[in-house]
Amino acid sequence: MEVTRRRAARHLAWAGVVLLVAGYLQLAARLARAGKGMPFGEALSPARIRDFLRAPAGKDAWVAQGTIHLVQNIVLLLVSAVLIALFLPRARRHLNAIALTALPSSLAVTLIAAVPATAPKNADKVLDLVFDQVHIVSGVVWIGGLAFLAGLAASRRGLGENAGLPWADIWRRFSLVALVCVGAVLTSGLWLGWKHVGSISQLWTTTYGLFVLVKILLVLGMVGRLGEVALGIAVLAVVPFLSGSARSEAGSPPAVSSGSIFAVGALLVVTLAGSLYVTVKTSDALARRATPTTA
Repeated sequence: MEVTRRRAARHLAWAGVVLLVAGYLQLAARLARAGKGMPFGEALSPARIRDFLRAPAGKDAWVAQGTIHLVQNIVLLLVSAVLIALFLPRARRHLNAIALTALPSSLAVTLIAAVPATAPKNADKVLDLVFDQVHIVSGVVWIGGLAFLAGLAASRRGLGENAGLPWADIWRRFSLVALVCVGAVLTSGLWLGWKHVGSISQLWTTTYGLFVLVKILLVLGMVGRLGEVALGIAVLAVVPFLSGSARSEAGSPPAVSSGSIFAVGALLVVTLAGSLYVTVKTSDALARRATPTTA
């Protein structure tokens, strides 16, 4: 599996480069949307970004929003540096340790950004933050894992004849992770959809709703195994357009949770969890039957 390890190290190193560039562009985009806003080209200026990160805390804030972004990007820089180090042969000897360190650290990047500068007004706001992060993290792990394994697939040409079973085991293990992520994406998506889309008709009568509809169709295509990597990239391309709410565009009242909403949600979650559990058990049983036994 040495060929696979080298290819994995190279992919992770390039992921560090992409993370670094994407982090800078995201920070500039936050600056462009902050306050009265400014052109994105101006927001790319390091001087303007520095001023944005040094801005004092707002009224009733326990910490400045710029400080939260500063901490987030310090972690991002460290993760990027660790991954980019895999371009060096010496660092590749510690591939497992680097990967196990970079994975939770990269997830921390998005979690830090979600820390509110002011206390949430009610339980709904807390749930919005939680489900937002569940949706983002689960989607990224699912799509990113697929893209990473698809890239590694090319290395199979350099493997020996007995590499089929280890490679199948890799996909089997990831399939379990993917199923959990799919469940989390669907569960959090139901909450976010209810919060931001007031009726079915808003999916095609509002701009926000149209992007949500496109995203739903792409995700359903991924669940149905229709070119998952390409569709996953398309989902990520749609996400930046999901700002605002279909409810606000259509003039509908904001969504307010209640006991009945939580009861219906709990029922859907239990049903989904049961379905995924049966799927995992069935898939595992079929895999065991298909695996040849050795005397």
